Amino acid sequence: MAEAHFTPESLEQRLAAGPFNRWLGFKVLKMDDSGLELKATWREEWVVNPERRYTHGGILGAIIDVAADYVIAVQLGRPVPTIDIRIDYHKAAMPGDLIAKAKVIRMGGQYSTAEANVYDSAGALVASGRGTYYTAPPPAPKAK
Repeated sequence: MAEAHFTPESLEQRLAAGPFNRWLGFKVLKMDDSGLELKATWREEWVVNPERRYTHGGILGAIIDVAADYVIAVQLGRPVPTIDIRIDYHKAAMPGDLIAKAKVIRMGGQYSTAEANVYDSAGALVASGRGTYYTAPPPAPKAK
């Protein structure tokens, strides 16, 4: 990773600023040159099928998107918009906290790519994904 613009504590605060991310219960477990590791705290509301009790795929996709976005944000100092994302589901995620491990694949001037894997509490891969993010600098403020 290039120069980090966040500490683990400040990144966790930034993540918690958004109500949806706060609801997902993110905790920063690791942030270093190899990438970012987040824990999403399991909630009963994630269950899509009350009989089988597995987590909705949209929750897994959201965790992947946030982890991939924020591994880029660590370098840029700000989260960035998602342009495109692909999610693959590998097995049902049963009740329990989930761990997302993300890394930057390519940092570009305008577009960047990152990927994330989500693991269940037993360490099994439940979902993976790769996203493209718009990383161009924000426009300069307009003169008044």
